[in-house]
Amino acid sequence: MARVLRLSAFRLAIAYILLSVVVLGVLTVPLRYAWRQNIEDARNELIKEDAQSLSDILERHGIEALAAVIDARVARQRVGNLIYSLSNAKSIRLAGNLSALPRGALETPGIFEWAVEVNGRPVEAMLMHASLPGGYDLLVGRDTARFARVEAFFVYSLAGAGGVILLVAVIGGLAIRRSLLAELHGINQTASAIVRGDLSRRLPVSGGTDELETLAQTLNRMLDQIEHLVQGVRNVSNAIAHDLRTPLAELRARLEMLLVTKPSAEETRLEIESAVADVDRVIGIFNALLRLAQIETGARRSGFVQLDLAEVACEAVDFYQPVAELRGIALTCTCDPGIVIAGDTLLLSQAIGNLIDNALKYVQKNGAIDVGAVICGDTVRVTVADNGPGIPSDEMPKVSERFYRGDQSRGTPGVGLGLSLVAAVATLHRGGLELTDNRPGLRATLVLSRRG
Repeated sequence: MARVLRLSAFRLAIAYILLSVVVLGVLTVPLRYAWRQNIEDARNELIKEDAQSLSDILERHGIEALAAVIDARVARQRVGNLIYSLSNAKSIRLAGNLSALPRGALETPGIFEWAVEVNGRPVEAMLMHASLPGGYDLLVGRDTARFARVEAFFVYSLAGAGGVILLVAVIGGLAIRRSLLAELHGINQTASAIVRGDLSRRLPVSGGTDELETLAQTLNRMLDQIEHLVQGVRNVSNAIAHDLRTPLAELRARLEMLLVTKPSAEETRLEIESAVADVDRVIGIFNALLRLAQIETGARRSGFVQLDLAEVACEAVDFYQPVAELRGIALTCTCDPGIVIAGDTLLLSQAIGNLIDNALKYVQKNGAIDVGAVICGDTVRVTVADNGPGIPSDEMPKVSERFYRGDQSRGTPGVGLGLSLVAAVATLHRGGLELTDNRPGLRATLVLSRRG
């Protein structure tokens, strides 16, 4: 029973039954109140008018005429709900259909309900006592059984409606449960396959627009993202292992050579310097990964301030200007003034610096690099454009992945985290990194939200 109570279809059926009962109650209670008030008021008015008309007959025509009228009414009635009793001062019945005067009824004022005998059968009646001139007593009433049958029919109809509601709720609950189980079966199968390691499985969708279909589409997008993240973790793990293996292997070889050859003090110092450089390279990789993790968590957003992005870009250009001059490369800055946004100054400076440093690695002597920043609606676009060899179109979607290094970057320093950091900084500022062909060269655009 407890398991049944936990079923969502059962709870939905119970909720439907309760709601239907409340609706029936809202309709029934005022209807029954109005019924009772109107019927009883109308019945009481008829009894009063009947008693008054009989009293008028007595005043105009006498007691014999009144008795004759009462007996005639009793004889003519078809339904048998009229009740009359005319008696004298000695409580002797003169006319009417009451078998006997009810004890105590003549002392009860107004209209009252009383159990009486009419022609030998017990009846529940509404009666009114009227004292007539000459010491006569008149009882006028109506049998309530006639309206009791109507009320019973009303109750039976209400019970029938409740039964229909209960039946519909049970059938509807079973149908909904069957439909939900059919939908959940596909979800369970997909979830079980994913638990077994098959991340390529997706929930079946039919292209509909109902709630479960929308949920399946949302879950499929979530599974796509999870598969992408898991694949990214695998790639990162492989890349870390590959990039750390080389400096650690070189470090071990140098230390082993020192142990075996025991070179002079000067050679030992040089080898130690190389070993320190290898250790610094490893530390640099881990520092870059830690910065990426910190950026992607969004923790740096708490440090956002209003800053002039054109000033940040120009400072980055000034920092790399000596390197560009040594290599014979023209490095220019064409930023619009007064570009104020909410952001992290240090991260934006590092991101723009990474783009400039990346361009300096590939642009040949007498090449050119231009850094620009413009406002485009609610966004700011910081562009670093060069006329170097560029990036093949099939590699552009991959270069912002961690540790990815294209064929052209194999012989250049770095570990493949520069553009990953730039993309993470852009995402932190509610933007993104766009890479396009500069014909020739590469155009890297950092898109940032002005609202932070």
